[in-house]
Amino acid sequence: MKPSPRKTPKVGFVSLGCPKALVDSERILTRLRAEGYEVAPTYRAADLVVVNTCGFIDAAVEESLDAIGEALAENGKVVVTGCLGARPERILERHPGVLKVTGPQRYEEVVATVHEHLPPRHEPFLDLIPAQGVRLTPRHYAYLKVSEGCNNRCSFCIIPAMRGRLASRPLGEVLREAEALARAGVKEILVISQDTSAYGSDLKYPSATWRGQEWRTRFRDLAAALGELGVWIRLHYVYPYPHVDGVIELMAEGRVLPYLDIPFQHASARILKRMRRPAAAENTLERIAAWRAAVPDLAIRSTFIVGFPGETERDFEALLDWARAAQLDRVGCFEYSAVEGAAANDLGEPVVPAEVKAERRRRFMEASAAISAARLARRRGRRLQVLIDRIEGDVAIARSSADAPEIDGVVRIAGGGRLATGTFVDVEVTGSDAYDLDARIATPPDRVRPTSGE
Repeated sequence: MKPSPRKTPKVGFVSLGCPKALVDSERILTRLRAEGYEVAPTYRAADLVVVNTCGFIDAAVEESLDAIGEALAENGKVVVTGCLGARPERILERHPGVLKVTGPQRYEEVVATVHEHLPPRHEPFLDLIPAQGVRLTPRHYAYLKVSEGCNNRCSFCIIPAMRGRLASRPLGEVLREAEALARAGVKEILVISQDTSAYGSDLKYPSATWRGQEWRTRFRDLAAALGELGVWIRLHYVYPYPHVDGVIELMAEGRVLPYLDIPFQHASARILKRMRRPAAAENTLERIAAWRAAVPDLAIRSTFIVGFPGETERDFEALLDWARAAQLDRVGCFEYSAVEGAAANDLGEPVVPAEVKAERRRRFMEASAAISAARLARRRGRRLQVLIDRIEGDVAIARSSADAPEIDGVVRIAGGGRLATGTFVDVEVTGSDAYDLDARIATPPDRVRPTSGE
């Protein structure tokens, strides 16, 4: 009598935190899928659960600890990885029953632990997964992580302690991955790292050959080469160093999207100095004006921190004045959170009361919403190319070049229910609010979904 085949091992996966952590999750899942593991949709359907944690701020730590507890309660066999894993004592203090705790980027250690507690059914067969690997994003966009770690020493941040110093990936490796994504049908590649504009500086900018052309391992060449792929290229986590001007030229030529995600964090010179922000001495308002003169449609998004230790009302007013002058398109704001291990905790500056932080965040976001509403109102009547993300009834939800997924606004296309997700469509803007646009189809779409009976 033939023995019944052993069932396929199933792994549950919880991915928390930023897009960089999402890419880490994709790499682990790609390896596991290559070895024959299935990804379980629920805790109870899984033989084991991996939780990829975030540990950047206290709220993220609590969310991670809660997720670990939920996985333990629902499944019982849990492997923990990610940024919070760099502080295993925090995890083991609350959840001593986890199988293993590993730090960020420890892919091999995570896979080895899964092997130990849930052996694979067979030897790896790489043809079990697509060439672009397993991705956790929709099929039409993907994140491309170009480096790990960070050389900056911002006083409010512990990322270098958790993820190490800057380690850029070889340019050829990055471009081959991007090429595979484009071949697989990805329409938008979002370039991410801790400091994308510092790409290649740790490697001393070596040369690499790709598509018969020589490129240097540096930010501008990275952007230019990616621009050869014929898909949207969106640049995130860029610091306003002078060499960023070279990438603005690529945007003016239409080779990469006219979009920059720059974490300015504050505008008061006194606070920026205490934050130890790189490029803090740059005259950012002049830089922004010059960039917009070169690329009128440039969209700039940023994040800010209010309530940093020692922040006075005068410092906060300086931030508000700067924001009104800068006229940024997309803005996020966080109340300062004292992260365990951050140098800012030892500055000896007075702590800003919680109610003051909340009130300053409210004022800042009200001012930013008014700026956003005015900037979006100028788009009424314009024609835009948008990328369809999803369909809600007879409305298509899309994004323009000014909108990154999940964090920015959307374009709502009336009567777009038959448009296909992941396709480009030209629209005419008919209305706007503080964050989003309304539009109608301006030209026939490149593809529509057939209705029943067609």
